[in-house]
Amino acid sequence: MTFRVMLRLEIEPGRETEFEQAWLAGTDAVTGHPANLGQSLSREPDGTYVIVSDWVDEPRFRQFEDSPAHLEHRATLHPFRKGGSFHVMEIRHAVEGRAAVGAR
Repeated sequence: MTFRVMLRLEIEPGRETEFEQAWLAGTDAVTGHPANLGQSLSREPDGTYVIVSDWVDEPRFRQFEDSPAHLEHRATLHPFRKGGSFHVMEIRHAVEGRAAVGAR
């Protein structure tokens, strides 16, 4: 089962563009890990950012979590944060929509 990590971040006002640039510059720290299936950065209407990353399983995510690459990337993003929350979950079922199926 795919293991999903969701991080909600409140960013210091006025630093949103800087944060997005730093996140983009460091994506290889996450997506370059052999257990990572991909990640995305979204922004909620209230300005809160949401990072979602999918992993082959929880044990391999936990290995990544303590890796030097992750710790460095996290330290790069930390100055932009003013708050947030961290959530983990296991994807139990996923059903593709018509647009995803038709795009192949």
